[in-house]
Amino acid sequence: MKCRGYAAPCLFAVALLNSAGLAQQPLKQPSEPSKSSANTRVANLDIGTISGDAYRNTSFGFTYKIPFGWVNRTKEMSQDPDTDSTDPKKSILLLAVFERPPVATGDSVNSAVVIAAESASSYPGLRTAEQYFDPLTAVTKSKGLSVVNEPYDYREGTMQLVRGDFSKPLGNLTMHQSTLVMMEKDYVISFTFIGGSEDEVDERVEGLSFGRKEIPAPPR
Repeated sequence: MKCRGYAAPCLFAVALLNSAGLAQQPLKQPSEPSKSSANTRVANLDIGTISGDAYRNTSFGFTYKIPFGWVNRTKEMSQDPDTDSTDPKKSILLLAVFERPPVATGDSVNSAVVIAAESASSYPGLRTAEQYFDPLTAVTKSKGLSVVNEPYDYREGTMQLVRGDFSKPLGNLTMHQSTLVMMEKDYVISFTFIGGSEDEVDERVEGLSFGRKEIPAPPR
């Protein structure tokens, strides 16, 4: 079943693929949850905290181990900062980290991990994680990426997700992108990983783990 009529599909996929021109900041590693992460609530959703090299989200019960030395651009990539952050249909950027800032030269793909949550009500007719790949694939293709693997079931630890794989030539390099998607109650959570090879992307995926979660329902 195709899911049609989306209001604002896959905005973070677009932001991720256009991120090279935005400024990045060093990864903050607070010993205590920072005001921007611990005290900020969006539609009753705890957007998570960074402590040491780990991002933890109790709402959806997952942890991501951030590679050493990566830069955090979550704040800079958050869309429409002046709009109402309590809007239940607003896309929520949970984490955006990159291997290096754009000002740093390199002869490899700038690897990245972007995690976002969206209210399923933003996508009329959306019932499964696999359906989310309809608009995601359309946006990704519009940025010059090709589908390597159509959406398929993917298990990460105890969690069942849906995964899709893409790639794009960059001169002598090839950028590989994999996105994992799950649905929890009325939320769609996407995990996007970018690297210079399939093995590198798989290595980034290995930093993701799942545990206990406390899931609030978005306000109606």
